[in-house]
Amino acid sequence: MSKKLKINVVIAGRTYPLSVKSTQEEEGMRKAAANINKLITLYEQNYAVNDKQDVLAMCALRFASQLEISAIETSDTSDEALKKINSLNALLQSHLE
Repeated sequence: MSKKLKINVVIAGRTYPLSVKSTQEEEGMRKAAANINKLITLYEQNYAVNDKQDVLAMCALRFASQLEISAIETSDTSDEALKKINSLNALLQSHLE
């Protein structure tokens, strides 16, 4: 059984205690928190927002949409690759017959 690491991350000025399984997970959490804080600063500088909850909701939407767009692009790429493989298989079959 692996030992969990206790870390603290700060998001929007609030400290959150977390348990992570590895130093890689710790690094990922710290980088994610840093990216959230950068985006919070960007939104606060560029938009008239008075509530941290609004800024955090905008951050959540931004990161979630990036994941969804990436998944769609990956799916499209996989579909296109599969079509090309099927075309090559058909071409190969026609030459073997």
